[in-house]
Amino acid sequence: MTNNGILCEINDKRVFLDPKNSDSLGVNFVSHAHTDHLPSKNGGIILSSIETNEIANLRGFKMENHVEFLDHFTLIDSGHILGSKGLFFDDLFYTGDICTRDRGFLKGAKIPKCTTLITECTFGLNDFVFPKLDEIQKQVNELISELYGKGIPVILMGYQLGKAQTITQLFGHWGPLYFHDSVKEMNSLHQKFGISLTDGIGHSEAEKNGLLAKKPWVMIAPMMSSKNKFVQEMKSKYGAVTIGFSGWAQSRKFSFGRRTDYSIPMSDHCDFNELVEMVKISGAEQVYTIHGFVDEFAKHLRTLGINAQPLQKNSLDNFTL
Repeated sequence: MTNNGILCEINDKRVFLDPKNSDSLGVNFVSHAHTDHLPSKNGGIILSSIETNEIANLRGFKMENHVEFLDHFTLIDSGHILGSKGLFFDDLFYTGDICTRDRGFLKGAKIPKCTTLITECTFGLNDFVFPKLDEIQKQVNELISELYGKGIPVILMGYQLGKAQTITQLFGHWGPLYFHDSVKEMNSLHQKFGISLTDGIGHSEAEKNGLLAKKPWVMIAPMMSSKNKFVQEMKSKYGAVTIGFSGWAQSRKFSFGRRTDYSIPMSDHCDFNELVEMVKISGAEQVYTIHGFVDEFAKHLRTLGINAQPLQKNSLDNFTL
């Protein structure tokens, strides 16, 4: 682990995994296009899916020297968002952000056998065990129906990239259906890649044409706090109720997972049990934990007889790939 992210040195090759800045002398793997995983500067070869490349471009980062295929490296669907990949090379598997659960058009990751596993553990505490998707659909559909019966419009909230498209697929049958402009733009890019998503009008156009005054309706928007100007306006002008989707809603310890009127525990990451199962399936002899409850999850894996430790600076120094 370095100040620029995870560095693996293989013979004479340098491989950076989700670096903060692309390294001019090596291969730079970008797992997906969430902004916290995109490099801020170009340099060297950038290896990612074509979808990640295009979403990054939409978000203002144009990848130079981008490739989707490279000898001795295999990209593996990680099931997190559109185009998200893990990287398999030299019997090492780096998960990036990963989900093994099917969710609409997103199919759960299939885990390769490996000797060394570097895995995220965003929800690496046993507090985080998520309900089944059909249970979530039933709960939310009943809630929307109840609010609709009272003439109350509903705003469904999730991350602009990933969660919002899953929400669109799961609840796009409600109408009239509107989208926050930023979600509509991201949905259009997904449709370009052949993802079937219900169309709808952007919120600016809907408001301009007086459509939001005709209640009830459903809108899909990014996750925002109750103090956000857009949310306050939707509530004051139209009496909208917000339903937020976040894995953090599963635990009462983390209040930021419940910033909406109703909070639904749904995530684009593995939950605790899925993380444990993923590690077992990999058969890895050595597991390094990153991003999340790294100490707690590694400690739990050790109770199962799995050699695991948090990936700290220089912890790979004596490991030969």
